[in-house]
Amino acid sequence: MPDLSTGLSPGDDLRAFVDASPSPSHAVAELARRLTAAGFTELAETDAWTLSPGAAHVVVRSGSLVAFRLGSAPLAEAGMRLVGAHTDSPTFRVRPRSDVRQAGYRLVGVEPYGGGLWHTWLDRELTVAGRVALRGGGTALVRLDGAPLRLPSLAIHLDRGVREGLTLDPQRHLVPVWSRDLGTEPGLTEAVAEAAGVPAGDVVGADLVLADTQPAGTTGADGTWIAAPRLDNLGSCHAGVTALVAAAPGTRTQVLVANDHEEVGSGSMSGARGSFLEDVVRRLVAVTDPGDPEAPARTIARSRLVSSDMAHAVHPTRYDRHEPAHAPQLGGGPVVKVNANQAYATDAVTGGWFAERCAEAGVPVQYFVSRADLPCGSTIGPLTATRMGLATVDVGAPMLAMHSCRELASALDVPLMAAALTACYES
Repeated sequence: MPDLSTGLSPGDDLRAFVDASPSPSHAVAELARRLTAAGFTELAETDAWTLSPGAAHVVVRSGSLVAFRLGSAPLAEAGMRLVGAHTDSPTFRVRPRSDVRQAGYRLVGVEPYGGGLWHTWLDRELTVAGRVALRGGGTALVRLDGAPLRLPSLAIHLDRGVREGLTLDPQRHLVPVWSRDLGTEPGLTEAVAEAAGVPAGDVVGADLVLADTQPAGTTGADGTWIAAPRLDNLGSCHAGVTALVAAAPGTRTQVLVANDHEEVGSGSMSGARGSFLEDVVRRLVAVTDPGDPEAPARTIARSRLVSSDMAHAVHPTRYDRHEPAHAPQLGGGPVVKVNANQAYATDAVTGGWFAERCAEAGVPVQYFVSRADLPCGSTIGPLTATRMGLATVDVGAPMLAMHSCRELASALDVPLMAAALTACYES
């Protein structure tokens, strides 16, 4: 099943998508590029919107995106089918004053972002990517060439206690090396400005992250596993945009929302706790159902949200950390995520509805719940459901090494998830 916009196989296209998206801002730009290539046009939040049935548009707010294709029926009469994902991943964010000099070296000051497995970042070739703000109000995407940064391990001869366990102090130990401190060499600020094509003094702000420079690759005996950074949750962004492009227009409005800041609680103007999705939906309802004060509530009552994040595949050597009857396999298809304490928003109705859509698409379904004696992660599903009152199901493609520098998924799950989401859009 090739992606409609690239002609690549699903696995190759996912790897290309990940490689093009080293930061949330890059991910949004790549999503918007694919959607505009498929006929969507970009709208600004500051513009007045004039829309007609079938109109397909993209709206960007910082590191987040909402794309929609209006249905032929008013929203209050038909509702929406929504797919949600997030653009951010655990990483390190560059501090505003990033120039650190010690022990004869020049380093880059960073802060851990999200709950990463930080030891997996050691001894990897890293770069810096993200968005810079320019004097006068403009912005630019930057990604430094090569691999200018590294987090070097300490030689075992200098710390033999590491055999009993590695403890990393993020303030002291997780500070990437840039160069020798010669006093004359350009620093990160100069390098970022050069990448943006402006003088260093024209860069007035930056949202920059560290990124692994090794391209996404394949592994496994048959080469069908994907090893890549940021699969959580670029894997779901890719499936969501593929499904939206592939879905046939219908009576219901189809929406893709990709939020930033999920890994740190979603509390921002572009996160799932913010108003972005609600603002777009409110404006759509105002266009399709003008003058009806009950239209927003009726629209939400007729709608379904599929919150698509990645899911924990059973670990081959740590299988005891999984609930025995709920152990998803790589290559086994989409996973419905359930939690009794509402860390996931799935209930009987929404979980059953998603399973029906998978059956229509010929897609197998797996289930995940945490062990009763272990805590559970969460995602944008419960937050969006709480803020907007949307009936929501939390799902995801299975993966291993979640929150590490490089994660593992199966290319076999890529077309399965996209087909399931397409069926949800068309339902």
